[in-house]
Amino acid sequence: MLRPFAFLTMCLLFVASNNVPWALADTTDVLIPQNLLGLVHAPEVQTELELSDDQQQKLEALFEKLDGEWFRARVLPLEQQRSTIAKLEKQVLQWFEKNVTSDQFKRLKQLELQSLGMRLLLRPEVTRDLELDSGQQARLIAFAKEVNVATLQLQQATMKNEATQKHRNDLTTAVEAEQQALQSVLKPPQQMKLSKLIGKPFDTAQLKRIYPMAPELVAVDEWINSNPITLKELRGKVVILHYYAFQCHNCHANFEHYNTWHKQFPSDQVVVIGIQRPETSAERDPAAIRAAAKERNMKYPILIDLESKNWDAWANTMWPTVYVIDQQGYIRHWWQGELNWQGVTGDKTISDLVTSLIKES
Repeated sequence: MLRPFAFLTMCLLFVASNNVPWALADTTDVLIPQNLLGLVHAPEVQTELELSDDQQQKLEALFEKLDGEWFRARVLPLEQQRSTIAKLEKQVLQWFEKNVTSDQFKRLKQLELQSLGMRLLLRPEVTRDLELDSGQQARLIAFAKEVNVATLQLQQATMKNEATQKHRNDLTTAVEAEQQALQSVLKPPQQMKLSKLIGKPFDTAQLKRIYPMAPELVAVDEWINSNPITLKELRGKVVILHYYAFQCHNCHANFEHYNTWHKQFPSDQVVVIGIQRPETSAERDPAAIRAAAKERNMKYPILIDLESKNWDAWANTMWPTVYVIDQQGYIRHWWQGELNWQGVTGDKTISDLVTSLIKES
Protein backbone atom coordinates (compact mmCIF):
# COMPACT_ATOMS: atom_id res chain seq x y z
CA MET A 1 0.00 0.00 0.00
CA LEU A 2 1.33 3.44 -0.93
CA ARG A 3 1.58 5.88 1.97
CA PRO A 4 1.45 9.67 1.60
CA PHE A 5 4.53 11.67 2.51
CA ALA A 6 4.45 13.75 5.68
CA PHE A 7 5.55 16.84 3.75
CA LEU A 8 2.02 17.02 2.34
CA THR A 9 1.11 18.48 5.75
CA MET A 10 3.36 21.44 5.13
CA CYS A 11 1.88 22.02 1.69
CA LEU A 12 -1.63 22.04 3.15
CA LEU A 13 -0.64 24.43 5.95
CA PHE A 14 0.93 26.80 3.40
CA VAL A 15 -2.29 27.01 1.43
CA ALA A 16 -4.68 27.00 4.38
CA SER A 17 -2.81 29.94 5.90
CA ASN A 18 -3.62 31.95 2.79
CA ASN A 19 -7.33 31.02 2.88
CA VAL A 20 -7.17 29.73 -0.71
CA PRO A 21 -9.98 27.41 -1.91
CA TRP A 22 -7.30 24.96 -3.08
CA ALA A 23 -9.38 21.96 -2.07
CA LEU A 24 -11.94 22.77 -4.76
CA ALA A 25 -9.47 23.73 -7.48
CA ASP A 26 -10.29 22.38 -10.91
CA THR A 27 -6.72 21.95 -12.15
CA THR A 28 -5.26 18.51 -11.54
CA ASP A 29 -1.75 19.76 -10.80
CA VAL A 30 -2.96 21.52 -7.62
CA LEU A 31 -3.97 18.12 -6.27
CA ILE A 32 -0.40 16.80 -6.62
CA PRO A 33 1.86 17.65 -3.64
CA GLN A 34 5.24 19.22 -4.39
CA ASN A 35 7.39 17.00 -2.17
CA LEU A 36 10.79 16.98 -3.85
CA LEU A 37 12.36 19.79 -1.81
CA GLY A 38 11.35 18.28 1.50
CA LEU A 39 12.39 14.84 0.34
CA VAL A 40 15.97 15.71 -0.55
CA HIS A 41 16.44 17.50 2.80
CA ALA A 42 15.88 14.28 4.75
CA PRO A 43 19.10 12.54 5.89
CA GLU A 44 17.36 9.18 5.49
CA VAL A 45 16.79 9.91 1.82
CA GLN A 46 20.37 11.05 1.32
CA THR A 47 21.47 7.75 2.86
CA GLU A 48 19.08 5.78 0.65
CA LEU A 49 20.55 7.51 -2.38
CA GLU A 50 24.03 6.63 -1.09
CA LEU A 51 25.23 10.20 -1.47
CA SER A 52 28.91 10.61 -0.67
CA ASP A 53 30.14 13.11 1.91
CA ASP A 54 31.21 15.39 -0.94
CA GLN A 55 27.80 15.15 -2.60
CA GLN A 56 26.05 15.93 0.68
CA GLN A 57 28.24 18.98 1.29
CA LYS A 58 27.55 20.30 -2.20
CA LEU A 59 23.83 19.64 -1.75
CA GLU A 60 23.83 21.60 1.50
CA ALA A 61 25.52 24.49 -0.31
CA LEU A 62 22.62 24.39 -2.77
CA PHE A 63 20.14 24.50 0.12
CA GLU A 64 21.83 27.64 1.43
CA LYS A 65 21.03 29.33 -1.89
CA LEU A 66 17.47 28.05 -2.38
CA ASP A 67 15.90 27.48 1.03
CA GLY A 68 15.15 31.08 1.91
CA GLU A 69 13.00 31.49 -1.18
CA TRP A 70 11.38 28.11 -0.54
CA PHE A 71 10.42 29.02 3.03
CA ARG A 72 9.11 32.44 2.09
CA ALA A 73 6.92 30.82 -0.58
CA ARG A 74 4.61 29.48 2.14
CA VAL A 75 2.88 32.87 2.42
CA LEU A 76 2.38 33.43 -1.30
CA PRO A 77 -0.96 32.98 -3.10
CA LEU A 78 -1.42 29.41 -4.28
CA GLU A 79 -0.57 29.88 -7.95
CA GLN A 80 2.54 31.93 -7.19
CA GLN A 81 3.55 29.52 -4.43
CA ARG A 82 3.37 26.48 -6.68
CA SER A 83 5.20 28.33 -9.46
CA THR A 84 8.02 29.27 -7.08
CA ILE A 85 8.37 25.75 -5.74
CA ALA A 86 8.29 24.29 -9.26
CA LYS A 87 11.15 26.60 -10.22
CA LEU A 88 13.18 25.51 -7.19
CA GLU A 89 12.40 21.85 -7.85
CA LYS A 90 13.73 22.27 -11.38
CA GLN A 91 16.99 23.68 -10.02
CA VAL A 92 17.30 20.77 -7.59
CA LEU A 93 16.71 18.22 -10.34
CA GLN A 94 19.29 19.94 -12.52
CA TRP A 95 21.77 19.73 -9.65
CA PHE A 96 21.10 16.02 -9.22
CA GLU A 97 21.46 15.37 -12.95
CA LYS A 98 24.92 16.96 -12.88
CA ASN A 99 26.18 15.65 -9.54
CA VAL A 100 24.89 12.08 -9.05
CA THR A 101 24.99 8.81 -10.97
CA SER A 102 22.16 7.63 -13.20
CA ASP A 103 21.23 4.99 -10.60
CA GLN A 104 21.07 7.61 -7.84
CA PHE A 105 18.94 9.88 -10.00
CA LYS A 106 16.58 7.04 -10.92
CA ARG A 107 16.16 6.16 -7.24
CA LEU A 108 15.40 9.78 -6.39
CA LYS A 109 12.58 9.83 -8.93
CA GLN A 110 11.23 6.58 -7.48
CA LEU A 111 11.27 8.03 -3.96
CA GLU A 112 9.53 11.19 -5.15
CA LEU A 113 6.74 9.12 -6.68
CA GLN A 114 6.40 7.02 -3.53
CA SER A 115 6.21 10.20 -1.44
CA LEU A 116 3.05 11.21 -3.29
CA GLY A 117 1.08 8.20 -2.12
CA MET A 118 -1.95 7.68 -4.37
CA ARG A 119 -1.47 11.17 -5.84
CA LEU A 120 1.36 9.81 -7.99
CA LEU A 121 -1.40 8.40 -10.22
CA LEU A 122 -2.26 12.00 -11.15
CA ARG A 123 1.24 12.74 -12.44
CA PRO A 124 1.11 13.02 -16.27
CA GLU A 125 4.06 10.67 -16.83
CA VAL A 126 2.48 8.02 -14.57
CA THR A 127 -0.93 8.41 -16.21
CA ARG A 128 0.77 7.94 -19.56
CA ASP A 129 2.95 4.97 -18.52
CA LEU A 130 0.02 3.12 -16.93
CA GLU A 131 -2.31 4.05 -19.81
CA LEU A 132 -5.06 5.24 -17.49
CA ASP A 133 -8.26 6.01 -19.34
CA SER A 134 -10.36 9.15 -18.81
CA GLY A 135 -12.80 7.34 -16.54
CA GLN A 136 -10.02 6.13 -14.26
CA GLN A 137 -8.48 9.59 -14.15
CA ALA A 138 -11.83 11.18 -13.24
CA ARG A 139 -12.34 8.77 -10.34
CA LEU A 140 -8.82 9.39 -9.00
CA ILE A 141 -9.32 13.15 -9.17
CA ALA A 142 -12.64 12.86 -7.32
CA PHE A 143 -11.01 10.83 -4.52
CA ALA A 144 -8.20 13.38 -4.21
CA LYS A 145 -10.60 16.31 -3.99
CA GLU A 146 -12.62 14.60 -1.27
CA VAL A 147 -9.48 14.12 0.82
CA ASN A 148 -8.44 17.74 0.31
CA VAL A 149 -11.87 19.06 1.28
CA ALA A 150 -11.98 16.91 4.42
CA THR A 151 -8.42 17.95 5.33
CA LEU A 152 -9.17 21.64 4.91
CA GLN A 153 -12.38 21.39 6.94
CA LEU A 154 -10.53 19.66 9.79
CA GLN A 155 -7.71 22.23 9.72
CA GLN A 156 -10.09 25.17 9.76
CA ALA A 157 -12.10 23.65 12.60
CA THR A 158 -8.92 22.90 14.55
CA MET A 159 -7.68 26.49 14.21
CA LYS A 160 -11.01 27.65 15.64
CA ASN A 161 -10.86 24.98 18.37
CA GLU A 162 -14.07 23.51 16.90
CA ALA A 163 -12.78 20.18 15.56
CA THR A 164 -15.16 17.28 16.18
CA GLN A 165 -14.94 13.52 15.82
CA LYS A 166 -17.04 13.87 12.68
CA HIS A 167 -14.33 16.02 11.09
CA ARG A 168 -11.75 13.36 11.87
CA ASN A 169 -13.99 10.52 10.72
CA ASP A 170 -14.74 12.29 7.44
CA LEU A 171 -11.04 12.65 6.75
CA THR A 172 -10.32 9.03 7.66
CA THR A 173 -13.10 7.84 5.36
CA ALA A 174 -11.86 9.98 2.46
CA VAL A 175 -8.25 8.85 2.90
CA GLU A 176 -9.26 5.19 3.04
CA ALA A 177 -11.33 5.56 -0.13
CA GLU A 178 -8.39 7.11 -1.96
CA GLN A 179 -6.04 4.37 -0.71
CA GLN A 180 -8.40 1.66 -1.92
CA ALA A 181 -8.36 3.17 -5.41
CA LEU A 182 -5.23 1.13 -6.08
CA GLN A 183 -7.44 -1.95 -6.23
CA SER A 184 -10.77 -0.38 -7.18
CA VAL A 185 -9.54 1.78 -10.06
CA LEU A 186 -6.36 0.19 -11.42
CA LYS A 187 -6.44 -3.04 -13.41
CA PRO A 188 -4.05 -5.86 -12.40
CA PRO A 189 -1.60 -5.20 -15.28
CA GLN A 190 -1.53 -1.51 -14.32
CA GLN A 191 -0.82 -2.41 -10.69
CA MET A 192 2.11 -4.58 -11.74
CA LYS A 193 3.51 -1.86 -13.97
CA LEU A 194 3.15 0.66 -11.12
CA SER A 195 5.11 -1.59 -8.77
CA LYS A 196 8.04 -1.62 -11.19
CA LEU A 197 7.76 2.12 -11.73
CA ILE A 198 8.19 3.07 -8.05
CA GLY A 199 10.86 0.48 -7.21
CA LYS A 200 11.73 -0.90 -3.78
CA PRO A 201 9.37 0.38 -1.05
CA PHE A 202 10.72 3.20 1.13
CA ASP A 203 8.71 4.65 4.01
CA THR A 204 8.73 8.38 3.28
CA ALA A 205 5.99 9.02 5.85
CA GLN A 206 8.44 8.73 8.76
CA LEU A 207 10.98 11.34 7.63
CA LYS A 208 11.63 14.00 10.24
CA ARG A 209 13.78 16.72 8.65
CA ILE A 210 11.66 17.90 5.74
CA TYR A 211 11.67 21.69 6.16
CA PRO A 212 14.11 24.32 4.81
CA MET A 213 17.35 25.51 6.29
CA ALA A 214 16.56 28.47 8.52
CA PRO A 215 17.19 31.87 6.92
CA GLU A 216 20.30 33.50 8.30
CA LEU A 217 19.78 36.43 10.66
CA VAL A 218 20.12 39.80 8.94
CA ALA A 219 22.64 42.07 10.65
CA VAL A 220 21.15 44.91 12.72
CA ASP A 221 22.55 47.68 14.93
CA GLU A 222 20.83 46.75 18.18
CA TRP A 223 21.03 43.57 20.27
CA ILE A 224 20.05 43.03 23.91
CA ASN A 225 21.91 40.64 26.25
CA SER A 226 24.37 39.68 23.50
CA ASN A 227 26.79 40.81 20.86
CA PRO A 228 25.53 40.22 17.31
CA ILE A 229 25.32 36.51 16.54
CA THR A 230 24.49 34.40 13.50
CA LEU A 231 22.67 31.11 13.22
CA LYS A 232 25.64 29.60 11.44
CA GLU A 233 27.87 30.13 14.46
CA LEU A 234 25.24 28.38 16.59
CA ARG A 235 25.47 25.14 14.58
CA GLY A 236 25.66 22.23 16.98
CA LYS A 237 23.00 23.79 19.22
CA VAL A 238 19.21 23.76 19.05
CA VAL A 239 17.82 27.27 18.57
CA ILE A 240 14.39 28.40 19.77
CA LEU A 241 13.72 31.64 17.92
CA HIS A 242 10.63 33.74 18.48
CA TYR A 243 9.21 36.93 17.01
CA TYR A 244 7.44 39.30 19.38
CA ALA A 245 6.36 42.89 20.01
CA PHE A 246 6.58 43.94 23.66
CA GLN A 247 3.13 45.60 23.69
CA CYS A 248 1.46 42.61 22.03
CA HIS A 249 -0.93 40.97 24.50
CA ASN A 250 -0.70 37.56 22.81
CA CYS A 251 3.08 37.76 23.02
CA HIS A 252 2.87 38.36 26.77
CA ALA A 253 1.21 34.97 27.18
CA ASN A 254 4.33 33.28 25.80
CA PHE A 255 7.07 35.22 27.59
CA GLU A 256 7.25 32.93 30.62
CA HIS A 257 7.67 29.89 28.38
CA TYR A 258 10.68 31.49 26.68
CA ASN A 259 12.20 32.28 30.08
CA THR A 260 11.56 28.73 31.24
CA TRP A 261 13.28 27.25 28.19
CA HIS A 262 16.23 29.59 28.65
CA LYS A 263 16.63 28.32 32.21
CA GLN A 264 15.58 24.70 31.62
CA PHE A 265 17.86 23.69 28.77
CA PRO A 266 21.68 23.69 29.05
CA SER A 267 23.18 26.76 27.39
CA ASP A 268 25.76 24.63 25.59
CA GLN A 269 22.95 22.70 23.88
CA VAL A 270 20.04 25.13 23.43
CA VAL A 271 19.87 28.87 22.71
CA VAL A 272 16.74 31.03 22.92
CA ILE A 273 16.70 34.09 20.65
CA GLY A 274 14.02 36.77 20.61
CA ILE A 275 13.40 39.06 17.65
CA GLN A 276 11.53 42.23 18.59
CA ARG A 277 9.83 43.62 15.50
CA PRO A 278 7.77 46.77 16.13
CA GLU A 279 4.02 46.77 15.80
CA THR A 280 3.39 50.18 17.38
CA SER A 281 5.36 53.44 17.28
CA ALA A 282 6.38 52.98 20.93
CA GLU A 283 8.02 49.70 20.03
CA ARG A 284 10.42 51.50 17.71
CA ASP A 285 12.31 52.95 20.66
CA PRO A 286 15.31 50.73 21.54
CA ALA A 287 15.35 52.11 25.07
CA ALA A 288 11.71 51.12 25.57
CA ILE A 289 12.43 47.67 24.13
CA ARG A 290 15.33 47.21 26.55
CA ALA A 291 13.22 48.36 29.50
CA ALA A 292 10.40 45.97 28.57
CA ALA A 293 12.83 43.06 28.20
CA LYS A 294 14.30 43.80 31.62
CA GLU A 295 10.84 44.08 33.17
CA ARG A 296 9.90 40.68 31.71
CA ASN A 297 13.18 39.15 32.91
CA MET A 298 14.17 38.20 29.35
CA LYS A 299 17.88 37.39 29.76
CA TYR A 300 18.50 35.62 26.48
CA PRO A 301 19.77 37.31 23.26
CA ILE A 302 17.28 39.65 21.61
CA LEU A 303 17.64 41.14 18.14
CA ILE A 304 15.90 44.50 17.63
CA ASP A 305 14.45 44.33 14.11
CA LEU A 306 13.46 47.98 13.65
CA GLU A 307 13.51 47.86 9.85
CA SER A 308 11.78 44.45 9.61
CA LYS A 309 14.71 42.98 7.69
CA ASN A 310 14.55 39.69 9.57
CA TRP A 311 10.75 39.65 9.59
CA ASP A 312 10.84 39.90 5.80
CA ALA A 313 13.68 37.38 5.37
CA TRP A 314 11.61 34.83 7.28
CA ALA A 315 8.30 35.94 5.71
CA ASN A 316 6.95 36.04 9.22
CA THR A 317 3.29 37.05 9.38
CA MET A 318 2.25 37.40 13.01
CA TRP A 319 3.25 38.01 16.59
CA PRO A 320 4.03 35.74 18.34
CA THR A 321 5.64 33.03 16.23
CA VAL A 322 8.12 30.45 17.53
CA TYR A 323 10.57 28.47 15.40
CA VAL A 324 12.67 25.45 16.41
CA ILE A 325 15.95 25.05 14.50
CA ASP A 326 18.00 21.88 14.83
CA GLN A 327 21.74 21.52 15.34
CA GLN A 328 22.36 21.47 11.58
CA GLY A 329 20.48 24.72 11.02
CA TYR A 330 17.21 23.30 9.66
CA ILE A 331 13.72 24.37 10.74
CA ARG A 332 12.00 21.46 12.44
CA HIS A 333 8.79 23.09 13.69
CA TRP A 334 7.06 26.45 14.05
CA TRP A 335 4.11 27.65 16.09
CA GLN A 336 2.02 30.75 15.47
CA GLY A 337 0.09 32.41 18.29
CA GLU A 338 -0.18 31.75 22.01
CA LEU A 339 1.32 28.46 23.07
CA ASN A 340 -1.55 27.64 25.42
CA TRP A 341 -4.46 29.28 23.62
CA GLN A 342 -7.74 27.64 24.72
CA GLY A 343 -6.04 24.62 26.18
CA VAL A 344 -3.58 23.77 23.42
CA THR A 345 -0.16 22.59 24.58
CA GLY A 346 2.25 24.21 22.16
CA ASP A 347 4.79 24.68 24.95
CA LYS A 348 4.91 20.92 25.54
CA THR A 349 5.14 20.21 21.81
CA ILE A 350 8.19 22.44 21.53
CA SER A 351 9.78 21.25 24.79
CA ASP A 352 9.40 17.63 23.72
CA LEU A 353 10.86 18.35 20.30
CA VAL A 354 13.87 20.17 21.75
CA THR A 355 14.48 17.32 24.18
CA SER A 356 14.28 14.85 21.30
CA LEU A 357 16.73 16.88 19.21
CA ILE A 358 19.20 16.99 22.09
CA LYS A 359 19.05 13.21 22.32
CA GLU A 360 19.61 12.88 18.57
CA SER A 361 22.90 14.74 18.74
